[in-house]
Amino acid sequence: MSPRVLITGGAGFIGSHLAEAFLAAGYEVTILDNLSTGRFENIAHLVGQPGFRFALASIQNAIVLDRLASEADVIVHLAAAVGVQLIVERPVHTIETNIMGTEAVLQAAARYRAKVVLASTSEVYGKGVRVPFREDDDVVLGPTDKSRWAYAASKMVDEFLALAYYREKGLPVVIARLFNTVGPRQTGRYGMVVPRFVSQALRGLPITVYGDGKQSRCFCDVSDTVRALMGLARHPDAVGRVFNVGSREEITIRELAERVLAVTGSRSPIEFVPYDRAYAPGFEDMARRVPDTSRIEALLGWHPQVPLDTILARVAAWMQAQPDVPAY
Repeated sequence: MSPRVLITGGAGFIGSHLAEAFLAAGYEVTILDNLSTGRFENIAHLVGQPGFRFALASIQNAIVLDRLASEADVIVHLAAAVGVQLIVERPVHTIETNIMGTEAVLQAAARYRAKVVLASTSEVYGKGVRVPFREDDDVVLGPTDKSRWAYAASKMVDEFLALAYYREKGLPVVIARLFNTVGPRQTGRYGMVVPRFVSQALRGLPITVYGDGKQSRCFCDVSDTVRALMGLARHPDAVGRVFNVGSREEITIRELAERVLAVTGSRSPIEFVPYDRAYAPGFEDMARRVPDTSRIEALLGWHPQVPLDTILARVAAWMQAQPDVPAY
């Protein structure tokens, strides 16, 4: 019998690429997604392929989740509230989706002893200034009256809960902290910077850099992230541990805008937008976000393979071929 994987949030940007990779590796793949942020178009080409199923439902639909979990050897839990813009605008949705959704997945997995790979985020490092971030670093978050930190706090609770299930109930759990995964199928609807910049450049619109543009990030191609998630799902020694997954190629957001212009050949101007206008009064951001990936490198021999200019070219090519994709 082929191994079976359930991907929550599998119609999303990362999940759809992950589903393709698992199918190619001989897995039976089931996607559970309510299409609130995912797109059916991301997985339409998989429908009808042997070993693939799609269930249109929320992870909080207990009956559907229980049925699918009972048939899975591995659950990759990607379903979550995503994007800074969505988090600022809908903090209740963010907290409830992340915490209650993860609890539902862990409960179902525990009933059937399915291994869980939980997708967490670099946001959990909060205001940390010790760069690069290590998995065992202390964490400092902003005050609770800034809804921007609700996402980080909710994902930390997800991690605590998952590791509690591992320690108390023996549930095999792996946590992957993803750092700015980008690539084809990602849209800028909820504030994702690379698709927003590329879309603006291709349309000849001003590229809107929030803040002064000196904040820096590391962008990891979705194919590299998928390789990491699959490796962690398969390796027995990953269980009960937390792993950073991301690129070490650091770039400021202003430099990113300039690279997008160079890759696309666009003449769009760069426009700086204050955070208060882009998001909300008093919005806070991280100055740098750089992962220490030595832990996953030691376990899997994993390291990113796709350079940033190649990533940007792939995103631009995909957007030009998909004129109906939401820009931002």
